[in-house]
Amino acid sequence: MIDHMGLEVADYSRSRSFYTQVLAPLGYTVVMEVTREMTGSYEGCGFSPPGRPHFWVGSGSGRSSQGTHVAFAAQTRAQVDAFHAAAMAAGAQDNGAPGLRPHYHPNYYGAFAIDPDGNNIEAVCHLPMEVTA
Repeated sequence: MIDHMGLEVADYSRSRSFYTQVLAPLGYTVVMEVTREMTGSYEGCGFSPPGRPHFWVGSGSGRSSQGTHVAFAAQTRAQVDAFHAAAMAAGAQDNGAPGLRPHYHPNYYGAFAIDPDGNNIEAVCHLPMEVTA
């Protein structure tokens, strides 16, 4: 349903670095970047797995998004764990350790963190627990 979304951030360089570190365990990298010279006012970068950007961070108006919730798809529960660890290492505030959230559905495995601008970010895997050989 949603093609892409973006957050306006107070400090673009800080947020670019933060999200580069936090989204790496999910396979997201910067796939596009635009400058103020290109747009006239906005600078930002778009993250996604290889391809076109799905999630943007950038600055433009001088205001930052706060209180927005963004959930990133994880392919495995281990990716959710790694996302949370990366967020904590990058200076995020813990907002919910990795674990099942059965009040959403029996296989909902997520982790939550607060980014530098006060947004609630999450990684979630909807698959049953992985079976290892």
